[in-house]
Amino acid sequence: MPFGQFGAGVRRATFGYRRTMKLAYKPIGIVLGLLAGFVSKKLFDVIWGVFDDEEPPKPTTRDADWPKVLAAAAVQGMTFRVTRAAVDRAGAKGWDHVFGVWPGDKEQEKSQAAQALR
Repeated sequence: MPFGQFGAGVRRATFGYRRTMKLAYKPIGIVLGLLAGFVSKKLFDVIWGVFDDEEPPKPTTRDADWPKVLAAAAVQGMTFRVTRAAVDRAGAKGWDHVFGVWPGDKEQEKSQAAQALR
């Protein structure tokens, strides 16, 4: 049985089970990352269509002006990161709900950059 008993009827996953389930989540996380990439590309195309009738300029397009190139990059980056975070979070919550094991870190890491500035 993968669960051990700790306390009054509380079921907790044992260390070996947690480690195995975190490892089993890795391929699921990769597939979710690919899915997030496809979704964010489609979402970016829709969002860019609201701002401009033309395709988003590539940074190497000679006749594209700086503000338009930088705006396209900013919207694309934001769209990708937000979509990826939402898909990753939903996948982790679902995995935790089904298997009782959180696939990532339990606590947020301390910022090394913030500590260097202090």
